[in-house]
Amino acid sequence: MNFRAPLALCLACILSLAACSTPPHGSIVQPQQSAEIDTQAIQLNQVGYLPEGAKWAVLRDVPASSFALVDAVTGQEVWRGPLRNAQRWEPAQEVLRLADFSAWRQPGRYRVKVAGLAPSAPFVIAADAYVALNAAALKFFYYNRASIALDPVHAGVWARPAGHPDDRVLVHASAAGPGRAEGSVFSAPKGWYDAGDYNKYIVNSGITVYTLLAAYEHFPAFFDAQRLSIPESGNGLPDVLDEALWNLEWMLSMQDPVDGGVYHKLTDKGFDGIVMPHEARHDRYVVMKATAATLDFAAVMAQASRVFAAFEAQRPGLSARMMAASKRAWGWAKAHPDVIYRQPADIHTGGYDDNQLADELAWAAAELYISTREDGYWHALKQAVPRIEIPGWSSVGALAWVSLAQHRDRLTPVADRKLIEGQIRSLATGLAERWDRSPYRLAMQSEDFIWGSNAVALNQALMLIQGYRLDSDRRMLDAAQSALDFVLGRHPSGYAMVTGFGTRSPLHPHHRPSGAMPRQPPVPGMIVGGPNPGPGDDCPGAYPSKVPAKAYLDALCSYTTNEIAINWNAPLVYVSAAVQTLTPKP
Repeated sequence: MNFRAPLALCLACILSLAACSTPPHGSIVQPQQSAEIDTQAIQLNQVGYLPEGAKWAVLRDVPASSFALVDAVTGQEVWRGPLRNAQRWEPAQEVLRLADFSAWRQPGRYRVKVAGLAPSAPFVIAADAYVALNAAALKFFYYNRASIALDPVHAGVWARPAGHPDDRVLVHASAAGPGRAEGSVFSAPKGWYDAGDYNKYIVNSGITVYTLLAAYEHFPAFFDAQRLSIPESGNGLPDVLDEALWNLEWMLSMQDPVDGGVYHKLTDKGFDGIVMPHEARHDRYVVMKATAATLDFAAVMAQASRVFAAFEAQRPGLSARMMAASKRAWGWAKAHPDVIYRQPADIHTGGYDDNQLADELAWAAAELYISTREDGYWHALKQAVPRIEIPGWSSVGALAWVSLAQHRDRLTPVADRKLIEGQIRSLATGLAERWDRSPYRLAMQSEDFIWGSNAVALNQALMLIQGYRLDSDRRMLDAAQSALDFVLGRHPSGYAMVTGFGTRSPLHPHHRPSGAMPRQPPVPGMIVGGPNPGPGDDCPGAYPSKVPAKAYLDALCSYTTNEIAINWNAPLVYVSAAVQTLTPKP
């Protein structure tokens, strides 16, 4: 295969924009893509492993009975282990074998060798294996900010002029109401561009901000120590909260000041071409208020209120403002329980429409209950108890249980701790059992390879981590590690699915700023959607396979497999921080 030659960049340069010669563990920021390395014959985490973490590789069926771990520099064998018996894994429609080298814990840079196959891609075993990955995944949100110029000091070669000030947003006919007539103008700046496009959506912002705030709530020491080199760094807030606040302040502007309802999205009427943000100058609109958006807003603002309460000195009044906004949104949703978003005929951007609202109601009730300790919200949650399932933008019920489990020791007496723990335990146990039975050591099944399949894997990992935090069942942590391995290169496509990481990673993501800067490598730290055996009509005839786990194409045209999205990057931030933090230390 014809891969691009290596570029002499490293993640430390990107995060600090200072000169460097040796990348930190786990980072090869512009992948060393080379035709000499076959990343599909032996599939493994191309970034690396923690010394005490589970370590698996997957390989094609060969006659060999063992595998060797060799020093990546000298080629000297350091350890040998047996290969597992061959089994067929349906999502890849291949017969595969497993190599388990979890017993080898010595830090270093290695490769796996098996007779009859080319050596694997190099990887590290290091105590900080996922620190650089996590920082890049989080800094992606800075690169995707609206309404701000990215300066060379913080953005390096990805610096760009400001785009979409969003200080003159038009009220669409579907959003008109008392105090805001059709065509009237108001200001709603900041926020993140949602995905490969330049629009901003409350529903998708909801689960995204939640996941980043949950990462901070669950692992505060990790994020307190992190420095991303963003404009706000050093202002007294952890960088993850500064970044989340950029989007939260936009979300606050999306609430109708008259009645408390929340607009579904801020958007052009259609998608822009592959241009830089400052070159996209179409009129921008807010589109109708809807119950799902309003409940997602209520949930996130209640969560953010309790997180920012600890930073009253840095941001006076912010926590109270968020709580007041949450309660107003809750009131609107209770008065308008079934306003489903319907795409207006003249709007042609992402829909994010959702007909099932019980999960949004339960999530908002849970966050308000935790933050206010008012029993009425618990009773509202109990009336709408959702079935727990892997979270996604249209299925947020699991987020209620994650937050309740996190705060279960501080709830009022009406809360049913057995119910809360049982919800988490049932889902995590089922995923761990699937992982344990899988010939690929992965909980993913053929039906999980949908639009955003990489995020499905990471959200499975997020729920497995909740099970591990509850019961310390090591299977659940190892299964979460496997999902992280999957998106970092133990993948049938042979790709590490995060831009700038691993030996072979995406070079042509469906991301307008990256596509509009073809002379630069893509913005680092972005996870692409991943295999999706759907129609494939975005790049006709170009897909190499329709097999569920292999239906991936690294091309700008492939929005169905190679787009990026804020709600996909957020679980990468969470899971990489969790695995880095929770894996036992030597």
